[in-house]
This record gives sequence, C-alpha cells and structure tokens, in this order.
Amino acid sequence: MRKRYKTGLVLSGGGTRGFAHLGVIAALYEKGIRPDVISGTSVGAIVGAFIASGKTPEEILKIFNQGWFFRYTNLHIPVDGMLKLNGLQEVIQKEIPYKNIEDLPMPFFISVSNLNTGKVEYKNSGPLDKTILASSSIPVLFSPVKLDGQKYVDGGLVDNIPVEPIKNDCENIVAVNISPLNPREKFNNLIQIATRTFYMSVNANMNEVKKYSSVYIEPEGIDTYDILSLSHAQELYELGYNSLKERELPF
Repeated sequence: MRKRYKTGLVLSGGGTRGFAHLGVIAALYEKGIRPDVISGTSVGAIVGAFIASGKTPEEILKIFNQGWFFRYTNLHIPVDGMLKLNGLQEVIQKEIPYKNIEDLPMPFFISVSNLNTGKVEYKNSGPLDKTILASSSIPVLFSPVKLDGQKYVDGGLVDNIPVEPIKNDCENIVAVNISPLNPREKFNNLIQIATRTFYMSVNANMNEVKKYSSVYIEPEGIDTYDILSLSHAQELYELGYNSLKERELPF
C-alpha cells in the first residue's frame, strides 16, 4: 500500500544544539532529499517550522545567528519558570508569514506536553507561534504556555523524538537526535543540572524511534555542547552537516 509521504523528517529537542539540525538538513538537500512532512519538538519544532515555511538552512542560520534566543529571553520572578521565551514569538511572527500550522506549505506536526492531562499531543493545526512557544518551554526553566485553556510545556518531556504522528505515513523517515544521554562528570550551574534532569526522562522511546527510522542521526560529540549557549553555532552546524555528508542513505 502506497504511503502518503515519501520522506518524513523528525527533529528532536535540544536547545541551541538545534544549529546541528540545520547542518543535517543542508546535507540532505545536497543529496537531493527534501522532506514531504516534518515532526519536531522544542528547537526541532522551531527549525521545522522555518523549513516547512520554505526557508533554506542557510537563511535560518542567518536568522538564528542574530542572537534572538538570549536577546528576548527575560529573567522574571520565578512563579512558574525562571525564564520567559517572550521574544521567540516575536521572531516567528516576523520571519514566518503564516499564522497557523495548517497554513504552512508543508505538513508539520509539533509535539507538546499537556500539563493538565499529563499526556503528549501532536499539533498540526492551531496558532503556529504559541504552539512552538509551548513546545520549547522546558519545565522549571521556562513558563508554561496556555492553549485552549490548557497549560503546555516542552514536548520533549514526553516525546523528544516525535516519530509517532508520521510513523505509518512515510516510505522513509530521517530522525535526528541532538540530545543523547551520555555519561557526564561535571555540572557548572543549576541550569545544567535542570536540563540534565529533564533529558534523563526524554530518551525512553529510542527503540520505537529506531524501529521506524530509515536513517537515524546522532551527531558525534553533540552532547558536549551546552543547550543554552550560542557561542558554538557554526561548529554545531558543521557537526550536523558532517554527520550526514559522507553517509550512504538507503533510499
């Protein structure tokens, strides 16, 4: 039976390591492969939205390099999170000319965690900016986002590599994991501890991911980069690019 899509792309969360996603996608494009559908969470949802809107990896890299992540992230009284992603919404509205997820030229799913129900949801319709904001809000670090009367946080809390919504609809799936959980000896601050604790819970569905992925990519050394640092953007881009450039793909 013929599948709905030829190639699906799944992008994990991982903060500013998302620059590596852009490198992987650039290498895919060089091989003549472009996704027909994308599923992403957290920074994977951010990158995925820009790609689904028609922008190239190079264009997105230029936008990301403007430093919007920290420029617009403000410390506030920590009632429900230490930081606010209040500028991310502004950048999405400015750079992506589509209001709703379903308006994008490419089918796109965003993984979000519903705090009220305790379950993951995969949104392919609704407000693009607020849904991405919700999907990017790591609990404790960032404030939850309200959608339709419910509170949502980072989709990676329940499903960090969201192959689920497209696993049965694609002939081939390329999954990119930028948050592998490898041993680590040193932690320099509370944010590193908080993010480490978060990612300890998000690698539970790896068998499912690998079962449905034609190509699984985990850039070597990606876990040595801090998920909130912008100082290695080009390195991460090249790390992602090199992880796929010389690889033979099965399709």
